[in-house]
Amino acid sequence: MFSVEKVGDDRLDIAMSGKLDAQMMGLALDELLEKSAEIEHGKMLFDVVEYHLPSLGAIGVELSRIPAMMGFIRKFDRAAVLSDQDWVKKISELEGTLMPGLTIKAFSRDQREEAVTWLEYAPE
Repeated sequence: MFSVEKVGDDRLDIAMSGKLDAQMMGLALDELLEKSAEIEHGKMLFDVVEYHLPSLGAIGVELSRIPAMMGFIRKFDRAAVLSDQDWVKKISELEGTLMPGLTIKAFSRDQREEAVTWLEYAPE
């Protein structure tokens, strides 16, 4: 499952669970690009529930869209990741160190309020 909700002018709330196949990955990336079209200096809140690595086909779809996804990432300054899976939190924060201009902070799923506060009010 993958869903994207635009919250205000500058935030996307993204919910992910299960395993993405190639078709779902394509639809997910399309939705991310569409809903972020007007965003600048945005924020993302990821809610990751029982996530599993995507299929090889899904990874292929993602790799084929690297140029578009790099443009997508540049629209955002911060991302908060909610997960109760330690490996997801660690990988998310590691990704943040590899993407200039994007700060990623991980939280447990029961820390949603703290994550939203960090997204909305953390100093630039």
